[in-house]
Amino acid sequence: MNTFTLIFLFTAGAGLLLQEWLLQRHRRYVADNRRQVPEPFEQRISLEQHQKAADYTLAKTGVARVELLYSTLVLVLFTLGGGIEYLNQRWLSLELGSLATGIGLVVSTFLLLGLLDLPFSLWRTFVLEEQFGFNRTRIGRFFADLLLQAVLLLVLGGPIALAVLWLMQEAGDLWWVAAWLLVVGFMLTVTWIYPTLVAPLFNRFTPLGDDELRERIEQLLSRCGFVSSGIFVMDGSRRSGHGNAYFTGFGKHKRIVFFDTLVDALVADEMEAVLAHELGHFKHGHILKQLLMSAFTTLIGFGVMGWLSNQPWFYHGLGVSAASNPLALLLFLVVAPVFTLFLQPFFSLLYRRYEFQADAFARSQTGAEPLINALVKLYRENASTLTPDPLYSAFHDSHPPANERIAQLVGSKTL
Repeated sequence: MNTFTLIFLFTAGAGLLLQEWLLQRHRRYVADNRRQVPEPFEQRISLEQHQKAADYTLAKTGVARVELLYSTLVLVLFTLGGGIEYLNQRWLSLELGSLATGIGLVVSTFLLLGLLDLPFSLWRTFVLEEQFGFNRTRIGRFFADLLLQAVLLLVLGGPIALAVLWLMQEAGDLWWVAAWLLVVGFMLTVTWIYPTLVAPLFNRFTPLGDDELRERIEQLLSRCGFVSSGIFVMDGSRRSGHGNAYFTGFGKHKRIVFFDTLVDALVADEMEAVLAHELGHFKHGHILKQLLMSAFTTLIGFGVMGWLSNQPWFYHGLGVSAASNPLALLLFLVVAPVFTLFLQPFFSLLYRRYEFQADAFARSQTGAEPLINALVKLYRENASTLTPDPLYSAFHDSHPPANERIAQLVGSKTL
């Protein structure tokens, strides 16, 4: 057996066992703490609400365990099981030319992978989310969203994949540098156009109508030196009962967005505090830092792929019989998550640091209490568990647990 095959199987198996162990820890920890609201939250969240969050978490992790095993099996079948090799041979038999064959192989593979994930998407939306009162979408809208996502994949992702394949074919040994520059440019372009061209395809965005709240927000923006193209409310309630807020875009295309469910749940000073948290990410340069980190990791990825594309054992070790540029791109994209999984705690730690910094900035602008009240309401309304397993959370969660986050806001170890 090819040595790389053994490495791939060992790494995939280790990742599967690690994630299964973390899920088991998380389920046990949440279940063990289900019977009582954590002491710092006893006056803010009822036992019924706490138990709903625990049950919701247990239901989600139950699905995640099955999905984890299923996705690993699909990955092995597509690689060592000959799935990608079969698709490649079918496209080659059409004799369409190297670029057309390559883009057909890449797009069809990811469309198939999406279809294979469809049962879990349906279950999460129409069973799990429905059971806990969060789902507000209908089957027609669900499939319309899927179709629109597939069209965007073809319209936006297709040309970029085609351009990368052309560079692999025509740009010589340093093709990966040119491809990296192209992809980074694409990422920046999508970030720039997303608020005004992409997001409105899925949701309606209306200017914030509360004059008093808008005035408070504009004063906060002025104090922070933040210039945006507007403050908008998104109709998130069309699909889900979950609430959130974010800002997106850059330059003059920055846009502040509140979910309508969030607007309904929070009062004015809490909304201002949530926005101050989002502005904290801006003031600390977190968005720019994330873009730079994404560009750096993408460069490393292209460099590794450039080297692997010239190694016959890479192809043979993943179940394909011959080397080609489309196979190099496809195999790398498919198996890279297996090897990068173990970097996840590092990124989680970094993002948690960003969240603490944004919270501290919000406290300096609006005080601690409004943000604490807003966070507690968000945990309650979104049925987010207050008692995640610490190790599971450190590995998976980009946001700190509730008790750590609020303790930091009040400057002590307890609420």
